[in-house]
This record gives sequence, C-alpha cells and structure tokens, in this order.
Amino acid sequence: AAYLQDSIYIIKQYHYPQERCQISRLSIFSFVTEELSSPFTPIFLIHTLHKFNAVNRMMISKAIHQAISKTTASKVAYALRQFSSTLPTSSSFDKVGIIGLGLMGHGIAQTAATAAAQSNLHSSIIAYESDESFLTRGKDRIQSSIDKLVSKGKFSNEDAEAIMGKIEFTTDRVALSDADFIVEAIIENMDLKKTLYSELGKECKPSTIFASNTSSLSITEMALASSRPQNFVGVHFFNPVQIMKLVEVIRTDHTDPEVFDKTMAWVGQIGKVGVTCRDTPGFIVNRLLVPNLMQAILMLERGDANTKDIDISMQLGAGHPMGPLHLADYVGLDTCLYIMQGWVKDFPGEGAFVVPKILEEKVAKGELGRKSGKGFYVWDGEKRGDPAV
Repeated sequence: AAYLQDSIYIIKQYHYPQERCQISRLSIFSFVTEELSSPFTPIFLIHTLHKFNAVNRMMISKAIHQAISKTTASKVAYALRQFSSTLPTSSSFDKVGIIGLGLMGHGIAQTAATAAAQSNLHSSIIAYESDESFLTRGKDRIQSSIDKLVSKGKFSNEDAEAIMGKIEFTTDRVALSDADFIVEAIIENMDLKKTLYSELGKECKPSTIFASNTSSLSITEMALASSRPQNFVGVHFFNPVQIMKLVEVIRTDHTDPEVFDKTMAWVGQIGKVGVTCRDTPGFIVNRLLVPNLMQAILMLERGDANTKDIDISMQLGAGHPMGPLHLADYVGLDTCLYIMQGWVKDFPGEGAFVVPKILEEKVAKGELGRKSGKGFYVWDGEKRGDPAV
C-alpha cells in the first residue's frame, strides 16, 4: 500500500514532457502489475487510469480485470477503504468561477475547463466579465487557443466541444454566488480588487473560497476586505497559463489550513505544479526576478554595459533562456515599473527595491516594450529586433 501511494505521488506531482510522462507512468504500472499480487493493485490502476493516453488505457483496463481476478471482492473492498483514507485531500470544488478573461483569466478558465472535461473535475466553469465586449473577447481567445490545439492533433473536435461546453460565459455576477471556488484575475489595482472582494463577500455563499491571481499585491489586504480572510488564498499562475506548469499558492496568517490544502489539491488536479509561499512581496518568482531586472536596467543606466551584452551574458553565463532586458520588454516596462513602485512605497526600508530613472523615462514616453513596439529593444509584433537607440 505504501509503495502504491508513492507511485501515485510520482504520477500526480511530477510533470514530464508528454512522451516521458507516458513512459514513467507505464514503468510504474508494469512493476505494480508484474510484481505485486495484492487487492491494492486494481485500486491503484483504477485511480490512475485517466492519467494515461487512450492506447495505454486499453492495455491498463485489461490489467485491471486480471488484477481483480487474482483476489477476492471482499479484499478489494477492504483495500479501497484503506487506500481512500490515505489519498491526498480532494479539492471538492464542483463549481468554479473565473473573474476576468484577459491575458491570464482566459487561460485559467481554459485550463480548468479542460480538466473538467477530461476527468469530470467540475460540473461547470463560470467565466465572468462585467462588460459584454470583454466577455466576447475572452471567449474568442479561449476558442482560438483550443482550435490551435485541435489543428496540432492535441485535441479532437469532440474534446474541443466538451471543453467549451464546460464554460458558462456571463456578465451576470449572480451566477458566481453559489461557486465553490473563485479565481480573480482582473487588473492589478488594489482599490478595484478590494472593492470587488468586499462585494463578493456579501454576494457569495459562506463556504466560497476566494483566490487572487495577483502577481505582486498583498493577499492579506484583499483577504481582510472580503470579510472572510480564512477562506482566502493566492493562486499566481504564469503566462501563458496553458503552457506554464508553475502556480504559486499563497497563504496568509488568516488562511484556514483546510482551505489551503484544498487549493493545493485543485492546482494539482488541473495539471499544474503548486509551490507554497507565505504572503511576502512578489511571492517567490517575482521577489527574485523583478529586483534582478532592476539591477540589469541600473547597469544600463550607469553605462556599465550595453543592452545586448547584458542579455547575452545572462543567457550564456547563467543559462537563462532570455536576458533580463529582453524579459523586461516582454513582461512590459509599465508592469515592471508598477510592481517596483508599489514595493518601494510599501517597503521603503528594503534595499533591493529600487526604481531606475531610465525605466520611469521610458514608460513616460510610452516605450513599454513588446506591447508598444519599443522598449529596450525594437519589436515587430512578437519578434524582437535590435536594441533601441
């Protein structure tokens, strides 16, 4: 039983490239079916069946019948009771709401809907936008993303229909009132978020859990505004949500441990890797990343090195996929400035938080990076050009 639990942990927690994923899971399956003659074996196989592709599922289904035939019904029933008591906490989120269908929100909605369609994880995903045009735009982005996956052979047309069928698009916030779990992904403005959570705290059922996708704002401050801080967490996804595996799950001093465990379980159930962090500025990734970007900008500002050499140095010397100035452009210089200005204001004694003058100047001139066509580099859509003069 202990071995089977370790095996399931490996299958659930470690996310390899698709081809390696199938091999690793099948190696576990092979060992279990060949080496163990136990009533736990069919329970293990049934529990993990949905983790395999269609071809392997057929083979495993046969193995389940073989495994059951080697034991008795009473032993399997006993194994199921024992086995179920040691399984990770279930999220138990039947109805999930997503507020905001922009860059991050549409990806979160699509990811949750995909999990719901493939494993019946949720009965529905409520995708909410206050404006009809934003709602339509978000729906179109999800449809476009799914269509690309169909064209690449990742999904069938039936899969695509099932995923879209799990999402209820609405501009009526009443639809969120009985949601079990709500992820907020609106603009990074604390006043707007606090107002939203204050209203949601009055509109939603008492058991609803709120989760903010903020990348830099205080989870505690939003939690207190909701009047239910015990039911509040942070779930920071990364862009593009459909591809990036990491999700930072943030707890405050008020978060109920069971709420946090359910959120961590949900993150794993939708195919992501969750890491835990307390409510600290920038959490893990941005707390390390943004000051690094600022130091690169300060080097450029002082004339220590030029744009191209700074980026090449971090790529070839530190193994980064792109240099810090390239990344700052990609993220958006206005976003970088907004994050750092907020940290400087809220934590004036932190020496790592500093705003380069050249960054303020570029944002003031509308040079925001990739999104505006010019930042530290010249951009043509998604294609980066030469360093800007």
